[in-house]
Amino acid sequence: MKRIICYTDGGARGNPGVSGVGIVALKEDGETLFEGSQFLGNATNNFAEYAAVALLLNELKKRLGKETKTTIFEIRMDSELVQKQLSGIYQIKEPSLVPQFIEIHNLRVSAFPHIQFVHVRREENARADALANEAMDRRV
Repeated sequence: MKRIICYTDGGARGNPGVSGVGIVALKEDGETLFEGSQFLGNATNNFAEYAAVALLLNELKKRLGKETKTTIFEIRMDSELVQKQLSGIYQIKEPSLVPQFIEIHNLRVSAFPHIQFVHVRREENARADALANEAMDRRV
């Protein structure tokens, strides 16, 4: 089975504050499949972290179509809280995050049967972090 390694990051300057997300998808050999960023407006850091994962999964589904069902995805992020919530280890206590969790859950069920969420150190997530910061700097 083909394997794709992805990195996501969301950030907010202030909490809540100006926020943005960055995403990176790599082929198994390390070649960049795609990367992107998006300005969110005013949001919390955790909201931005979830938004990054949702943006990534929607972009993967758009680009790969049915191929997502036969591909292994490793989604790496530096938010341990979001990683543990998406992995079913932690409960979601913040009501505003529930709709995002449900969106990601529905994407997983419909298109991503082989997905794993992995916590990485901030240094290992530098490109996604840089993209999120670029989105916040652009503010559009």
